Amino acid sequence: MELLRYGILGILTNSIGYSIYLLITYAGGTPKLTMSLLYAAGSTIGFFGNRKWTFSHDGDVLSAGARYVFTHSLGYLLNLSILIVMVDHLAYPHQWVQALSIFAVAGFLFLMFKFFVFPKSSIAQRSET
Repeated sequence: MELLRYGILGILTNSIGYSIYLLITYAGGTPKLTMSLLYAAGSTIGFFGNRKWTFSHDGDVLSAGARYVFTHSLGYLLNLSILIVMVDHLAYPHQWVQALSIFAVAGFLFLMFKFFVFPKSSIAQRSET
């Protein structure tokens, strides 16, 4: 169920974000700067949706927020690295590379959110078994 909710939220936010990415880069914005700004905005919005709706997390907001920022920093670096290698060094079109990067980063983030950022409390885990 978490994966389904994560997918719904991800499709919604990423389709909007990717559309804005295409518009800005079409208008002359650089791919890496555009991705960076949209990544920051999307991850901020995503914290609230993922915390409550996707993972039903009721733990400490500040510690989850710190783990979330750390995890998204890694996700950002993964996204940036993919763009640098695939676009700058291998000369693939940035539009396609960014579209595929969304899925690679989303898979990484889901696992990190589930097991590191918004883990189930030991009490909740015991009541589920």
